[in-house]
Amino acid sequence: MTVEIYRDAWGVPHLRAGDARELARAQGLATAHDRAWQLEVERHRARGTSAAFLGPDALGWDRFARQARLDDTARRCFTALERRDPETAAWVRVYVDGVNQGLPEGARRAPEFTAVALAAGRWEPWTPLGVWLATHVLFAGFPGKLWREEVVRHLGPDAVGLFATDGPGTSGSNGWLVTGERTATGGPVVAGDPHRYIEAPGVYQQIRLSCPEFDVIGLAVPGVPGIAHFGHTGTVAWAITNAMADYQDLYRERLRRTGHGAGGRVEALGPDGVWHPVSRHTEIIEVADGDPVEVEVIETDRGPVVINGDVINGGTEPYGGGDGDTDSGSGDNADGGSGRDRGGDVSTAPLSLRHPPRVTEDLGFSALLPLLRARRVADVDRAFDDWAEPVNVVQAADAEGGLLHRVAGRVPVRSEDNRTRIVNAWEPGHEWRGWYAPMPRGTVDEGIAVMANQRGPATPLGVEFAPPHRATRLRALLGTRRDWSAADMAGLHMDTHLASAAPLLDLLAALDGLTPEAASLRDRLLHWNRHMTADSTEAATYAAVRGAVVRRLAAHPALARLTEPPLYSEVFRPWLALVPRVAFALESLLRAEELYGIDRAEVVRAAVEEVAGDPPKGTWGDTHRLAPWRALPDPSYDEREPGLSGDHDCVLCTSAVPGLTDRVARGPAARYVWDVARRENSLWVVPFGASGVPDSPHHRDQLPLWARGDLVPVVTDWTKLMEDSAWRTER
Repeated sequence: MTVEIYRDAWGVPHLRAGDARELARAQGLATAHDRAWQLEVERHRARGTSAAFLGPDALGWDRFARQARLDDTARRCFTALERRDPETAAWVRVYVDGVNQGLPEGARRAPEFTAVALAAGRWEPWTPLGVWLATHVLFAGFPGKLWREEVVRHLGPDAVGLFATDGPGTSGSNGWLVTGERTATGGPVVAGDPHRYIEAPGVYQQIRLSCPEFDVIGLAVPGVPGIAHFGHTGTVAWAITNAMADYQDLYRERLRRTGHGAGGRVEALGPDGVWHPVSRHTEIIEVADGDPVEVEVIETDRGPVVINGDVINGGTEPYGGGDGDTDSGSGDNADGGSGRDRGGDVSTAPLSLRHPPRVTEDLGFSALLPLLRARRVADVDRAFDDWAEPVNVVQAADAEGGLLHRVAGRVPVRSEDNRTRIVNAWEPGHEWRGWYAPMPRGTVDEGIAVMANQRGPATPLGVEFAPPHRATRLRALLGTRRDWSAADMAGLHMDTHLASAAPLLDLLAALDGLTPEAASLRDRLLHWNRHMTADSTEAATYAAVRGAVVRRLAAHPALARLTEPPLYSEVFRPWLALVPRVAFALESLLRAEELYGIDRAEVVRAAVEEVAGDPPKGTWGDTHRLAPWRALPDPSYDEREPGLSGDHDCVLCTSAVPGLTDRVARGPAARYVWDVARRENSLWVVPFGASGVPDSPHHRDQLPLWARGDLVPVVTDWTKLMEDSAWRTER
């Protein structure tokens, strides 16, 4: 059977094969050629073995991956997939065969393998599921419950709402749909941009998959077959954003050892008042340029213990030093936030994680083939009935006028306490009681639907959502026209209006008695158009004042107790650091009726005087520069990365951490515009390029376009591809 692999002018692979399975093999092969280093990094991260070649900096993640049992969960999910859906399991297997076929050549082309003395390994059938799980296990933000626990412990339960916003460790997206009544073609347009940590190579891969059954363009996750998140089949297009649902629980465990040495058992106190044996073993993490590290892996009836407490690290008594009675550790934190139960200090308790894939042995891969085969919105809707992880808001439109706006995924039904806090495993009432159903659906109003992680159809499923600014701005802009084209959407992607600046500017306007320099700075900001454009000196000045306000609030004695979080793994630090938490909740903190006696007007006054005394020397883009994550840091890129427009609450969501850095670690990991009526008018772009190979002409060729907001045409003409393609393979 013949497999054809063509490349368009941007190096994007366009694959054709005789059937879906051969096409999956070709997708694996092409991905391994383009992204061998990225694939192997992700495989090792899923297994918890990346420190063996990346060194001590990767140890924290590897420890979490082992303790959370990511690889074991992937194995279980694949075994269950073979039983429930053998067609999809076989399809995943041939994708893996293609990866294994292409990895040797891909590794030869990637200099990173030589730099760390790494040989390309072998993918197992469940490896794509492990990659998917490792990529998304933190999407629901269960570490946010660690933060809420600290806020309640130190400031009381009323303080939780003050910091409730899109936290620094979560990722979101913009997405919008306009119906034919608002477009030039009379057909729908689906567009948007997923916001993630920006990685090099990019986390999304532009690709086309064609066989007699289907012909689909979209953004694939390297290492996973098919096109899950953003796709266009020619007659129907779909896209997703993070629903901000809460579907992962943390349980405070009471554990005790019942023996000594390697043969000793560990038991956990259950809600039935009985001590139950738990699964326990140790694993060794190899560390490049360091000593091996032993990790104890424990799983209770709730789930894997992802944070080890005092008893796990030694001792024969149960957590809290009690005698093993049911009553000796059953406090419920009802004391208003002292953080002590009668069993001990909650910050040192072992914590277990319960999340749907570990419970159901299902990662939702049964949705992938039906999505590729979809012809209408109803097909996409049925496919997403099998979606599991992560929970997303889906929008779709087809050429016949069908529309879809729904939530997809699996959310457990359980007590409200489970959703908002860490709960005690030994207390009844915290079990899961089935699944939320039916999943909520949204509407398309006046020809427009917008999803930007705000409260919407997913509201019953979540606790914290993104501020409404991006969604409100997009709806307002979309409502101004009824002749939108696909090409027009690039302007929406790049909108830089910052509505969340209002409370700080309002406080600034009310100040009097400023020094002449500070008064001049204030007047400039009050006349500023509130757009965070890279060439704006006012945007740079606003950011400097905002950063100074954040630092001063975080340093205030009223919040000082939150400065030193518990000694959890570095994996959880983005959720627990005070300065980022203040930065992303600044709008709420400045608008609150009262803030623990903090004189916010004086904080703003001091910040303005500070910046007036040492004002920024350039524009916003001079400091607001791209800072992507690389598995192997490369300082040679640091000064080459572009300055960017936008900010956290802009539609152009390029997120820095005010008070810490203006560098951009999160932002649009891709942009797409799906013209449903005329697929050949569709557009897309990624931050870097189609290839992960440094000396490839397509390694960074899309970066200048991405930085300035341009989009690349989607090529759909096979004749042109065959005439222009630089690479073709047949077998």
